[in-house]
Amino acid sequence: MAVQHHRSSNHRRTAVVSMLSLAAIAAACTHAPASMSTGAAPMGSMSASAPSPDPRVGLKAGLYDAGIATWNLKVLSTTRPPESFAGKVNSDLAFTGNYAIQGSYNGWQIWDISNPNSPSLATAYVCPASQSDVSVYKNLLFISGEGLSGRIDCGSQGVKDTVSKDRLRGIRIFDISDIRNPRNVGNVQTCRGSHTHTLLVDPKDTENVYIYISGSSGVRSPSELPGCSAAQPGQDPNSALFRIEVIKVPVAHPEQAAIVSSPRIFNDLTAPARHGESPEDVAAAQKRAADARARGAYVATIHGMPVVAPNGFINEQLDSIVKARGGTGAPTAADSAKLHDAFQAIVDRMVGEGPSAGPRPGPTQCHDITVYPAIGRAGGACEGYGLLLDISDPAHPTRLAAVSDSNFSYWHSATFNNDGTKVLFSDEWGGGGQPKCRATDRKEWGADAIFTISGSQLQFQNYYKMPAAQTAEENCVAHNGSLIPIPGRDVMVQAWYQGGISVFDWTNAKHPMEIAYFDRGPVDSTRMAMGGSWSVYWYNGVIVSSEIARGLDIFQLTPSAYLSQNELDAARTVHLDHLNTQGQPQFVWPASYSLARAYVDQLERSRGLSASSIARIRDELKEAEKGDAAKRRDELGEVAKMLDGDAAGSSDAAKVRTLAATVRQLGM
Repeated sequence: MAVQHHRSSNHRRTAVVSMLSLAAIAAACTHAPASMSTGAAPMGSMSASAPSPDPRVGLKAGLYDAGIATWNLKVLSTTRPPESFAGKVNSDLAFTGNYAIQGSYNGWQIWDISNPNSPSLATAYVCPASQSDVSVYKNLLFISGEGLSGRIDCGSQGVKDTVSKDRLRGIRIFDISDIRNPRNVGNVQTCRGSHTHTLLVDPKDTENVYIYISGSSGVRSPSELPGCSAAQPGQDPNSALFRIEVIKVPVAHPEQAAIVSSPRIFNDLTAPARHGESPEDVAAAQKRAADARARGAYVATIHGMPVVAPNGFINEQLDSIVKARGGTGAPTAADSAKLHDAFQAIVDRMVGEGPSAGPRPGPTQCHDITVYPAIGRAGGACEGYGLLLDISDPAHPTRLAAVSDSNFSYWHSATFNNDGTKVLFSDEWGGGGQPKCRATDRKEWGADAIFTISGSQLQFQNYYKMPAAQTAEENCVAHNGSLIPIPGRDVMVQAWYQGGISVFDWTNAKHPMEIAYFDRGPVDSTRMAMGGSWSVYWYNGVIVSSEIARGLDIFQLTPSAYLSQNELDAARTVHLDHLNTQGQPQFVWPASYSLARAYVDQLERSRGLSASSIARIRDELKEAEKGDAAKRRDELGEVAKMLDGDAAGSSDAAKVRTLAATVRQLGM
């Protein structure tokens, strides 16, 4: 989630710029076309059409009794939060062994999901902080803290003082060897806190892990954390702006974790062009502004939108005017009139707009970074840009490429496909708390953007957006998701807040398409109430969703015209010991009959082999599976030779060769 509600009081000006800018960003979402990709073409007699009319439209509202709609997904369980977490905001997920770790603004919960039909609560650890992003490695659990109220001792009383030794803004480290009794074994404080973080396990360094910190809050006072500076880098080369933090954690001694570098991966970037707003958002903003002016409030235009200034900022400005004239006490009517006359110019200077403003600087921080150690690359979703990073030296990532898009408002997260030839970035337009999937919203806004990777270049291919229109009472925009290990294809499940979850195929990057979904009705039909899927990830055969307001949901994909049982069985042969989605693992499929049959199903869809060849291969696989080792080796060897010959004339030659290699492995 992008919106931050807590800012360092020592840097109120930075906070107000963020607040005003966020208030100026209005949003949209739209109906995405269900164009068909070759990799997902329907197979057999199953219907290839999604239900029509879309049952996600018009669902009954309710917290725990909302209407639901599913397509090609089975709901295994829906589990409410424990009492100490009810009414709090659930956030991201990580996994280890049979456990799902669910972050929350009130701490974290650890669920035993060994029986996905009936998860059980192992730990409910109260430790308030925003937003408690979680990751795990072996016996260590890492949790992000960014807001002003998080305490080192995990107390619920908050932190009242502007400067305090009790405040935690950075990373907490817990030992979860005894998963029901976590122990705090270290903390690392950072200048901007940790909104999110990314755990990097370097294949070349098994004794340490690295954490990339993304902190989007205001810079804390140097009186609270020495060395913190909010100056521009040109004024202070040690500025906490325009950089990320890299923490090195010795796995055997997590108490020694420390920041080892602060890479400035944003150098030379300028603010990208922004799209305009939808007509209803413009009209609503203008009405709010007119009402505010009528009652004497202060209104400024930012990025073309009228924004009502918060009272705290106005009081600060009026106090400055009183002091400038040598006065004391309350501001006068003349002081107010002077501020009204100068207000637009003041705001222009703060946000870098106005007739005399030059190019505005680009992002000062990433929202999220996804590292893919298997290919030595990372995707940085960095507010106004999508970055491709080289992470071959984990402590010193460098920027290879940067792309911007005027259809994107807030680059939020990144996902690579399994072979690292594509990357998908999501756009959290509206910060996650606004309805951006209304029927009138454009499909390019609040969506995903898919790029192919050629060397160090990113080449745009298309957008994908969850296609079902949502109401004005449902926060909805692209959020966190992960790959599903369907061999030979790029299939992903993604959260859309109260837009539910969407499973889509982006094998053909120019024509992504939805192939499964789950959705609930609004939390409340009369007002905006936060809810929906914050994040949804595949883990060892199931799909687990962190529901912001309702708890934990677990699903299973079902066979359909777009996913065969063989493909689903092959996906289940991939087993992970742990999963941090922002530390993306590379899927490796062991040779199995389900894997071979999955490739055969795909060749049938793509018409990469003749119908007679498909039938023969299926028969041969069936006979080989029943035979003894010698017979199996001979039969599968013959099938592999036949496939070698077929590959040359196939329209899907690479898939035929992959099938041949799998068949040979089965025969060994």
